Amino acid sequence: MNLFIIDEKFIKFLIVGGLNTIFGYSVYALFLFIGLHYSIAILLAYLLGVLFNFKTTGILVFNNSNNILIFKFIGVYCIIYILNVFFLGIFDSLKFNMFLAGAILILPMALLSFILNKNLVFKGENE
Repeated sequence: MNLFIIDEKFIKFLIVGGLNTIFGYSVYALFLFIGLHYSIAILLAYLLGVLFNFKTTGILVFNNSNNILIFKFIGVYCIIYILNVFFLGIFDSLKFNMFLAGAILILPMALLSFILNKNLVFKGENE
């Protein structure tokens, strides 16, 4: 097994995730800008993006439109949300710029999201 071969689904996930991330980060930044606490801003960004992200990720990345998987997908989002708030809290305690902190966390959270979605939500589905 060659370690340098990149999973095709991961490439698709990154492309679809790029669109989802632009939307999600824009909503997060907007809510920070209007004065909401980072934990509320990220929660609202997640809530507004979850249905769109479920469909784009399910259909375009994992070739799956099974709506019943939304519950597992939401579970993954809950895990990512909790980790995001935890790490944003660390950045906040270090007096980090919260706009930059949110941007820094995008890639590690995307990678974790792919791993969890591939192995917990869409595992074995339409492989």
